[in-house]
Amino acid sequence: MRAAPTIRVLSLNLWHDKGDWPRRRALIVDELRRLRPDVIALQEVLQRDGLRNQAEDLGAALGYRVQFVSVDPPQAARRYGNALLTRARSRARDQRKLDPLDDYRTAAHARVALGRTGAVEVYATHLHNDRQGGAIRARQVASLLDFVDATRGDGPVLIAGDFNSDADSPELNALAARYRDAYGSAHPQASADPAAHTTLNPAYLPAQRIDHVFYDPQRFELVEAKIVLDRSREGVWASDHFGMLAVLRLR
Repeated sequence: MRAAPTIRVLSLNLWHDKGDWPRRRALIVDELRRLRPDVIALQEVLQRDGLRNQAEDLGAALGYRVQFVSVDPPQAARRYGNALLTRARSRARDQRKLDPLDDYRTAAHARVALGRTGAVEVYATHLHNDRQGGAIRARQVASLLDFVDATRGDGPVLIAGDFNSDADSPELNALAARYRDAYGSAHPQASADPAAHTTLNPAYLPAQRIDHVFYDPQRFELVEAKIVLDRSREGVWASDHFGMLAVLRLR
């Protein structure tokens, strides 16, 4: 019997060009080569004069296909947004500006081949960042789920990104009602010790797990979920966030 296919999904907030980007980039490239994710969801991706689009740069270095989404016009010199990097060719690509539109948040979608005949519907996003902005995040979650329903095919759904909120927070209730938090499922006691399970780098920010991968529990079996890119090299950190890696097997 052929083994069921698995997919490795990694989410990372890049922290745009803060700090020593060339050294951070080298660390990120080395770790992504080692981890070999099939899909990478990136947030805080920047391009500007003198700086190549960071997602396209990483994709070229690693051999991934890149989908960059931004509310900034395509012709603008400076563009800021999110990206999906995929090892396999995407069968479909979509993007949406999330409500409320004045918060400039986006979601990206790619239908990624899995196994010989299957496909996975992968979504990436970055929600409102104000700690007191739960109502805005709730609207963005509703907009995101509407986008999922409008674009998904028959394949199982994965949603990754920086949600700027705990996985069990009220503003993510609608998301959690349909999809499961991979890391929380693998580490059910994580909420009792935020410092040990933070995705915010304590070198820069208070401990909190706000970077998540949500998956369809009816279609996927969770193999592993762990925090990655959480070690410095010669005093340089990959980002002010750590990465989140989830490995899932199709049921």
